[in-house]
Amino acid sequence: MKNDNRTFTLDELCALVEMNKRKIRFYIQKGLLQRPEGTGKGAFYTHRHLEQLLTIRKWKEAGLSLERIQEVIEDEQRLTEPTKPVPPPRTRRPGAVEVWSHLFIADGVELHIEPQRSGLSPEQIRALCKAILQEYETLTR
Repeated sequence: MKNDNRTFTLDELCALVEMNKRKIRFYIQKGLLQRPEGTGKGAFYTHRHLEQLLTIRKWKEAGLSLERIQEVIEDEQRLTEPTKPVPPPRTRRPGAVEVWSHLFIADGVELHIEPQRSGLSPEQIRALCKAILQEYETLTR
């Protein structure tokens, strides 16, 4: 059972989330992580900070940029319902780089999927592609 009242020093927090002090301070500076409670040598971190850092690490390992993680965190704070496992789609901006999956079905028939914006897992995308190929074969027989 988690203890929501427990507090942590910066060293303890670093050990728990397997990050160094510099990275945690950087996240605070960028606004990804809330500032510690108290000041100076009396500063401490709470279970809320631990959860924030674990969330940041989860999305960072999933390949999201810090800018995108900031957007996801802000969106999660606005939601009152439980968060989804896939982050909400990012608004498109000029100059943005996107990675698309491209399924060639036949001459003149192609499917383009932007996995992150589609909200589909890699397994779901593979299943969708397989189903579309099978359906196309059925239609063209």
